[in-house]
Amino acid sequence: MSYCVEVLAASPKDCEIAEQCGADRIELNNGIHLGGLTPSIGTLMMARNVTTLPIVAMVRPRPGGFHYDAMEVETMFIDAKQLIDAGANGLVFGFLNADRSVDASLTKRFVKLCHEHHVEAIFHRAFDCVQDPFAAIEVLIACGVDRILTSGLKDTAIEGVALLKELQTKYGDRIELCLGSGIRAANALSLIDQTGVKQLHGSFKGWYADPTTRAENVSYAFSNLGDYDGVEPEKLKQMIDVINTKKAVSI
Repeated sequence: MSYCVEVLAASPKDCEIAEQCGADRIELNNGIHLGGLTPSIGTLMMARNVTTLPIVAMVRPRPGGFHYDAMEVETMFIDAKQLIDAGANGLVFGFLNADRSVDASLTKRFVKLCHEHHVEAIFHRAFDCVQDPFAAIEVLIACGVDRILTSGLKDTAIEGVALLKELQTKYGDRIELCLGSGIRAANALSLIDQTGVKQLHGSFKGWYADPTTRAENVSYAFSNLGDYDGVEPEKLKQMIDVINTKKAVSI
């Protein structure tokens, strides 16, 4: 697998910035501050209007964990079909049992849906909640999952380097890994060199203002840092420059 910078996007504007800065792939979400939720169909349709990059779409019906009831599962399969019809190139999902093992039955069903429609099946950082990463990755491989987004069962990929290297060494020829959480230009090359994984996922977050966010007695600001967040072009450009330099050296 060649080098890949995947941008975590929550809006068509984020996707437009990703295209302009030279990213390789987009993961489209809603509610990034909640860990990422299913984006609206309208968001995906508008994103398709502003970028030709591959877009993989999150399918997650609520915040919290990944052990879903029957109604939530049905919602996810309905959303999945609509996202595929709207042009998603892949779906990002995760199903766990109550004991934090991979739910093989639901995972197989979801992978089958993806592959029947010729889109990628990506297991997200629910993987970082499992108790046994080696048993879990074997199940995901058996289910036909194309890629895993992971930080190596730690809060950040930098902290999870040892496990990430081991997973890549043992399983990298059977399933793709993409590193996520805490990824930035300053640590990208170190992560690649230490783990052997060439796919990096980040939000490259900056802050934006909306003049109607605050009134005399009310505030809808997301943070003291800004009214709402989105991809910051300069942070993403720095990452792209770092990876392009790495590519040139590797030729």
